[in-house]
Amino acid sequence: MTSSDLPAEDADPAASRSRRRWLLTGGIAAAALGLGAGTALWRHRAAAPAAGEMLDPAFWSMRYERPEGGELELATLRGQPLLVNFWATWCPPCIEELPLIDAFFRRQSTAGWRVVGLAIDRPDAVRRFLAATPVSFPIGVAGLAGTDLVRRLGNSAGGLPFTLVVTGDGRVSARKMGKLGQADLDAWRAQVHS
Repeated sequence: MTSSDLPAEDADPAASRSRRRWLLTGGIAAAALGLGAGTALWRHRAAAPAAGEMLDPAFWSMRYERPEGGELELATLRGQPLLVNFWATWCPPCIEELPLIDAFFRRQSTAGWRVVGLAIDRPDAVRRFLAATPVSFPIGVAGLAGTDLVRRLGNSAGGLPFTLVVTGDGRVSARKMGKLGQADLDAWRAQVHS
């Protein structure tokens, strides 16, 4: 068999390599497309609870290290209106909104509101920050794993700050990605108590 008897792409090694590369690239693209579609379907099925829907009971079983020592158990916050704020020491809008959240907690705790901050950060960084800028409400250190929780709660981008409001019976009342304002807190307070 001579080179003239071979198909054109086999006779030219460069053309054969180019064809294999094209097939490999096409196969990878098809696999990525399939993976993306599968992920989108999984995320759709495992979607975060919409406003008014109940939180997954697993949320209440979570526990986090407290910067001052001990453990923060979310189950202890169940049964009353709850504001959960996800933040980090390296996030300027997070730091800017903490005094506002702290003031809300101090004013509304007598009305039954609970507030908790979950830091998506390193424990040592959170301890240093809170030593210089203390807050009245409890803080738990969720670490980088907290990013997965944020996504499951409806923040698909995983950005910070992120706030979730839960009614006393465990229903999602509101969520906000981005820095809070007083108007947000006032609206949530009115909405949850109406």
